[in-house]
Amino acid sequence: MTNSSAISESTTWRDYYELCKPNVVLLMLLTSLIGMLLAVPGMVPLDILFFGNLGIALCAGSAAAVNHIVDRHVDTKMARTFNRPIAQGRVAPREAVIFAFVLGLLGMTVLMVWVNALTAWLTLASLIGYAFIYTLFLKRATPQNIVIGGLAGAAPPLLGWTAVTGEIHGHALLLVLIIFAWTPPHFWALAVHRKAEYAKAKIPMLPVTHGEAYTKLHIMLYTLILIAVTLLPFVTRMMNWLYLLGAVVLGIGFMYYAWVLLRGKQKNAGMDTFRYSIVYLMALFVIMLADHYLLPITPV
Repeated sequence: MTNSSAISESTTWRDYYELCKPNVVLLMLLTSLIGMLLAVPGMVPLDILFFGNLGIALCAGSAAAVNHIVDRHVDTKMARTFNRPIAQGRVAPREAVIFAFVLGLLGMTVLMVWVNALTAWLTLASLIGYAFIYTLFLKRATPQNIVIGGLAGAAPPLLGWTAVTGEIHGHALLLVLIIFAWTPPHFWALAVHRKAEYAKAKIPMLPVTHGEAYTKLHIMLYTLILIAVTLLPFVTRMMNWLYLLGAVVLGIGFMYYAWVLLRGKQKNAGMDTFRYSIVYLMALFVIMLADHYLLPITPV
């Protein structure tokens, strides 16, 4: 029996599902969905709601699969990723390449045919930014990889907005800015917790190149930047007082976790901060949605 046939027999649909990083894609879909809903005062047309999120999800899954392919050798050196399908040989790299290509092609086709060209091209730019510019180059080139490459991961709410309106709006860019500012403290908190693994894998994450104390300080500084950025939707009259209250409370929570991490007295502070950051982003966008429908802003 050949090696490839042995891989094929042991491969299941769950392995291909895992290639798509479903938890990450679901968080992206939450922000793209809310981007859609915030773009209009009423309900989004059901066809755009379905096909828009389907196309974005397929392209995001394609980018995630490329990440698995490129990082397969690194993944075997890290506890968080060593059991991934390609790293463990359950999916052959060639099969993963085909899978990623088909997903991306399907996603682009869905967006082009049933949504609009602007959303399709922006989604493709996001896919290229994450799968190739970040994963192939930035991740191994600079400790600022997350800051520079974070723009690709911040795109989903803009994609959702353009899927509905067909245009790029300043409010949609504010949503992108929030996720862009959120990404460094979110990921650096994980990098602090996994510093030894990144060092072993020779990935120049900030804690590896500049030390934990430097990284923790920058997590706090970026958290303060994030809090300031999250006030902008209220300042620009995109959102009302309900959002402001939620943003302030959630921001204080993030600052608390960043402070605990900075003090360095709790062993799992990095992972605790990382987990809170995910809850933070989900809650912030849900509060946006509640504010949008419960307290609509009347145009001046």
